[in-house]
Amino acid sequence: MHHAAALITAYLDAFNRGDRAAMLALLADDVAHDINQGGREVGRDAFAAFMARMDRCYRERLADIVVMASADGTRAAAEFVVHGEYLATDEGLPEARGQRYVLPAGAFFALRDGRIARVTMHYNLRDWVAQIEGRGE
Repeated sequence: MHHAAALITAYLDAFNRGDRAAMLALLADDVAHDINQGGREVGRDAFAAFMARMDRCYRERLADIVVMASADGTRAAAEFVVHGEYLATDEGLPEARGQRYVLPAGAFFALRDGRIARVTMHYNLRDWVAQIEGRGE
């Protein structure tokens, strides 16, 4: 497996294990995190705070993971399906009542010096809200 693909696979495996320390260890100190339909946060500490909020509000596991990497090892992407449970109401979103959801998603990565320098997430927020609210989209 290409080093870039192995790095992303290790990151996603750590996510599924709930091993936030292992995830953070794979990030550059100045990692840029592009939040789905949101802003950009910079730094490992900001990423750790984001993950703490996510862990409070959601329980998620990624399945059907496919990782792709550029030939030069500077970029990678992953496509997967998020199987989740909405545990606690997240700011600006519908009320949490333990709703379950299944959501296709993707992540794009920039890699530098053997670490992840950028994480850009993408999923369909309208689809997620529709599932949480119990209506089909």
